[in-house]
Amino acid sequence: MAQAPRGAQPIEPVLVVIPTYNERENLGPILRRLHETLPEVHALVVDDGSPDGTGELADELAAADERVHVMHRTEKAGLGAAYIAGFRWALAKGYATLVEMDADGSHAPEDLPRLLDALGDADLVVGSRYVPGGSVVNWPKRREILSRGGNLYSRIALGVRVNDITAGFRAYRREVLEKLALDEVASHGYCFQIDLTWRTVDAGFSVVEVPITFTEREIGESKMSGSIVREAVIRVGHWGLRRRWEQLRGLLGR
Repeated sequence: MAQAPRGAQPIEPVLVVIPTYNERENLGPILRRLHETLPEVHALVVDDGSPDGTGELADELAAADERVHVMHRTEKAGLGAAYIAGFRWALAKGYATLVEMDADGSHAPEDLPRLLDALGDADLVVGSRYVPGGSVVNWPKRREILSRGGNLYSRIALGVRVNDITAGFRAYRREVLEKLALDEVASHGYCFQIDLTWRTVDAGFSVVEVPITFTEREIGESKMSGSIVREAVIRVGHWGLRRRWEQLRGLLGR
């Protein structure tokens, strides 16, 4: 049977997965903006046992709004593990599109309609800071240099032509996440975004980048740390070497 063209495959219903850890002050406003922009979408808050009461607030919001769902996890196990748990829940519930979005306001829900529109011609749409029209607001210069350098390093190491491979605002068709071996994804921090992007490309799916404005959080503290950066450097280097070795073996085997 011939595969249906992407444009003929449904992108609704849509679920936005929002991992949280100590985001009590940010959660209500981001959900309000999301539903003002796209009233029909659902949101899943994946809370890693926040000591500031984020999980309790999420329960209150869910009780008042059937579009809001909550998953409680007992420990802070990292961004990647939270997203994987959210993806599994969403796939089991039958959602057609799964969106990653931060709770801190750095990803503008007002940009989400453009990401969803782009899914008509793609399997993964990345909200990109580093394509024409994209930008970063209120970031320290050191943080921007680190981000741009990480993207350049990843593109060279993996040979993936995605300008913002570390971006955390993105929309997947469910077919992508159904095909990827999610059990093998061991990345915990922001390296998770790189991991899933190159796996998506390697599986033959198409990736499109849509420009967004990324705004640094105003409330709370960034989750970026030295250990997260080290994880990304080591894992990406390992993946890159493995990829080059496989390519070399293919050439020698001809």
